[in-house]
Formats: sequence, structure tokens, C-alpha cells
Amino acid sequence: MGSVENLSDRQYERMTKTPVHRLILTLGLPTTISMLVTNVYNMADTYFVSTLGTSASGAVGIVFALMAIIQAFGFMLGQGSGSCLSRKLGQKRLEEARTYAATSFYLSLLCGLAITTLGLLFLTPLMYLLGSTDSILPYARVYSTYILLAAPAMASSCVMNNILRYEGKAIFAMFGLGSGGLLNIFGDYLLIRHFSMGIAGAGISTAVSQYISALILLMPFLKKKVQTNFHPKYIARKFQYVREIILVGFPSMMRQGLTSISVMILNQCAIRYTDVAVADAVIAAMGIVSRVINFLFCIGIGIGQGFQPVSAFNYGAGRYDRVKEAWRFTWLFSTGVLAIMALVGFVGAEPIIRTFREDPEVIRVGIPALRMQCLALLVMPLCLSGNMLFQSIGKSGKAIFLSSIRSGLLFIPILLVTSRLFGLWGIQMSQALSDIFSGIITAPMIYRFFKKGA
Repeated sequence: MGSVENLSDRQYERMTKTPVHRLILTLGLPTTISMLVTNVYNMADTYFVSTLGTSASGAVGIVFALMAIIQAFGFMLGQGSGSCLSRKLGQKRLEEARTYAATSFYLSLLCGLAITTLGLLFLTPLMYLLGSTDSILPYARVYSTYILLAAPAMASSCVMNNILRYEGKAIFAMFGLGSGGLLNIFGDYLLIRHFSMGIAGAGISTAVSQYISALILLMPFLKKKVQTNFHPKYIARKFQYVREIILVGFPSMMRQGLTSISVMILNQCAIRYTDVAVADAVIAAMGIVSRVINFLFCIGIGIGQGFQPVSAFNYGAGRYDRVKEAWRFTWLFSTGVLAIMALVGFVGAEPIIRTFREDPEVIRVGIPALRMQCLALLVMPLCLSGNMLFQSIGKSGKAIFLSSIRSGLLFIPILLVTSRLFGLWGIQMSQALSDIFSGIITAPMIYRFFKKGA
């Protein structure tokens, strides 16, 4: 028991006394590395699948929406429990922190199994719902089958990753996610290039790497390297724990869930408001742009995820001055880094798109879409840091609203209006417009919060 108390005391001292910029970078660097590896894997997946044809490349965009659904549940439970347990650790209430951790872990496994079962039972209508065309469908069915089989591992990995981050043990999360990402890249190369397994090879590689990644993430809990654990005795006996996990984590559910819905609607708009002959190319191009933007933005997300445990822990400990200082550093640092990444993406838009698909229509659609979204990258750190601030301190109402506007509440109506009025051009500009308006809405909310005092 003494060793657990010593670990708790050392962690409290670290989280409340270390200069916030050093603490955020220390916690954010492993997360950033793991996200870079994960996004490199996503881009490698897109690259290898794109060699199979434009329709196969379009299937990546369809399955991206499916993965967003799975991750929506994982992030909801992971972010919800992570924020709750970090504040409890800041208050030195270890048993309650363990209850949040164990409850969210087993809920994630149940959610993953439910998604697997329902997805496989209704596979074809699900693919059409997500925006598949008839020519994309055969590829999407095969690819999504393996993604669905990996759903329990994907959902529970999201939970473990977030718990490790919120405990200040992001290095363990980096090894788990990074190892899975590297294994997936190797698996894609081996199964698609050498064994000619086509899109099934990409699916198998993803599924296997997800389960191996989940096992690696589980090791620190089994070896008692962290304060929380997943022993069944800690599963909540009171619904209030589940309720709080879901309530605090719901912004992440909204963000990921609306992302999936937005991709689905974008794919449907591509079919409805563009020439049928190029619909597959539009879906493929926008899927590529989405992966590239996610890669460019992952540094900002990584730093933001380093900020969240600092914010949650210090808010729980009553150190509101450190919360404000941490947010300011996160916003300014992320904006500086993203400005550089935006410039690279804007100038190099054509070679970047060509890397993934040498299809004239994909290139024609992808270049302006990528450039517009690179310009909008400049306001995304403000949106993200505001959302993460309110979520980490348990202000779920504000966090839900902010997470919803970029992914859906603004994007979906903008997409529907601009695609109807301007066709392909409207589809290309819709996400950038949504990001800019999201920043305009977020700024005064953050200002009022800090002016009023935490």
C-alpha cells in the first residue's frame, strides 16, 4: 500500500509543481509521436489501397466513417473516464479513480462487441448508408468486415490510451499505439504487395495490429505501473459513475459520431451533386484530403492531449492559475506549429495528392480542397484547445456544443447548402468554412470563461 501512496504523492507533486509548458510538452510529446505513427499508418493504408484502383481508394473513405463510429464510443468512454479519474487523483481519491477506469474499460469491450455483431448483420445496407456507390461496394464490404471484427480492440484501446494519458503516463500509450501503427504499415506492405491479397490484406493487417496494440496498452495495468487497474471488483455498482463517464465523454462521442455522419453525407453529396462518372473520384479525393489534414493536425492534437491531464488534475487540485497558463501555452504553441504545417500542405498540395492516386479526376478535386483546408488549419488550434479545456474540467455542456459545431452542427448545413448551390466547389470548400465559423464561435466562450475566473 505504501508504494501506491508514494506513487500518488510523486504524481501529485509532478502535476501541480512542474512548470506547465514543460509538463504539457513532456506529456504531449509521446502522444504526438504515437499520433504521427498512427496517421502515417492511416496514410500508408490509403496509399497501398489506392494502388488497387480509384474505387478501392474510395472504400477507404467509406471505412473511415465506420472507424469514426467505433472510435466515437471508445473516445467517449476514454475521455469521460480519463477526465473524471484525473480530477479524483488530483483530490487523492484513488479508489474512485479506479472505479472510473475499470467501468469504462469493460463498457468499451461491450460496445465493441455490439458494433461487430450489428455491423456484420447489416453490412451491405451499412455501406450504402455510409455513402458507398455500387462500384465501391465490393471493396468496402471486404475492408469493413475486418474493421468490424477489430471493433472491441479499437474501442478498448481508445479507453486505455486516454486513461494512460490522464494519469500522466503518455509514454506507455505511445508504445502501444506506435507499435500497432508500425505493424500495420508492415502488414499492408506484406499482404498487399507480396501476397497480392488486395483490400482484404489491408483489412487483415488493420485487425491484427489493433489487437496487438490493445495487448501492449494493457500491459502497464497488468504490471501495476499505473495507479488504476481493471480488476472486476472496481466495476461501478452505482449508475452515477456510468452517467458521469458518458456525460463528460459525450463531447468526444459527438465529435467522432458527427465526423462519421459528416463523411456519410459528404459521400452522398458527391453522388448526388456531381457527375456520376466522377463520384468515385470525388469520394476518393476527399478521403485522401481528410487523411492528409488529420496527419498535419495531429501535432496540434498531441499537444492538446498533453494539456488535458494538466488541466484536469490542476482543476481538481484547485490550481486554476495553472489551468489558464496551460491553455494559453497550448493554443499559442499549437497555432505556431500548425501555421508551418499549413504552409507545407498548401504549397505541396499537388505532389501530396499525386502520391496517393495518379488519377486526373482525383488530383483535380483534391488540390483545391486540400489548400482550402490548410488555410483553415490556422483556426483549428483555438477550436480544439477550447473544446479540450471545457471537457477536461468537466464543463460538459460547453464541451459538447464546441465539439458539435465543427463536426456537424455547422459543417452539415454548410455542406448541404454549398453542394446544392455550387456542386463540387461547394463540397471542396465546406469543411474550411465550417472551421472558420467554429473559431469565431469558440473565441468569446473561452474569453468569458477566463475573465469570469475558473
